[in-house]
Amino acid sequence: MTSETTPVAVQREPELAGQTVVLIGGSAGIGLETARRARMEGADVILTGRNPDRLEAAAADVGTQRTAAFDANDPAALRRFFEDLPTPVDHVLVTAGGPRYAPLLEMDSDEVRRQLSDHIVLGLEVGRNAANTMRPGGALVFMGGTGGRRIGHGLGIASAATAALPPFTAALALELAPIRVNLIAAGFVDTPLSASLLGDRLDERRNELRAKLPIGRVVGPADVAALAVHIMSNTALTGATYDIDGGQQFVF
Repeated sequence: MTSETTPVAVQREPELAGQTVVLIGGSAGIGLETARRARMEGADVILTGRNPDRLEAAAADVGTQRTAAFDANDPAALRRFFEDLPTPVDHVLVTAGGPRYAPLLEMDSDEVRRQLSDHIVLGLEVGRNAANTMRPGGALVFMGGTGGRRIGHGLGIASAATAALPPFTAALALELAPIRVNLIAAGFVDTPLSASLLGDRLDERRNELRAKLPIGRVVGPADVAALAVHIMSNTALTGATYDIDGGQQFVF
C-alpha cells in the first residue's frame, strides 16, 4: 500500500500590502519597473517625473492614477510635492538623474561641482522633505553604481561622485532614523538610459556582458526592482550599500 502526498500551494501575504511607495523618476527604466513590482506586492504607488505624457503612460502601465510632474532638482517643486501628499507614505525610491562621463580636463569648474554634488544634494533634499511624510520604519532608497569605483580614462569625476554616496547614505540613515536609508549600487542595467548613453554600441555591450559576466546574462531593471522592494520590506536594513551588477566589477 502506498500513500501519496498532494503538494500544497503556500500562499504568502504581499510584502508591501497597504503601503505607499513614491518613485522619484518613475516614468521609465528602474523606477517604472520598481513601481510595477511594488504594485504586484500590494502597494499603492505615486509616480513622479518631468514629462507629463510619459508619466500618464507609465501610470496606465502599472495601474495607478497617482502622478506628479515636476523637476526633482528644483528644491521648491520637490518641497511642494511632499507638502501636498494627501496621506503618509512608506517608501521612496530616487532614480532621477544619471551619470556624466567625460575626461576631467574637458569639464569646467561648475560642471565638476554639479557632478560631485548633484546626487547628494538631491538625496538630501528628498530626505529632508520626506522625513515628516514617511512612516517610521519606511525606507528611502537611492541609486548609485559600481562602475565608477574603477579609475579609468573617460570616467571623469564619476569615480569621486560614486565614492561619496555610501558614507552619505550611512550618515543620513543615522540622522533620519527610524526612517531607513539605503543605497543600491548597480552596474550596467539594460534600460532606456543605458541605450541613450551607448547609442549604436548597445548590442555590442550586451553581448560582451553575456559572455563575461558570471551570471551569463545582462542585468535588467526587474532585477534591480526586486532588490529595491526587498530593501523596502526588510525592516532590518539601513545605512548599507547593496551591489547588483552580475559580478561586473570583478571581471572588467
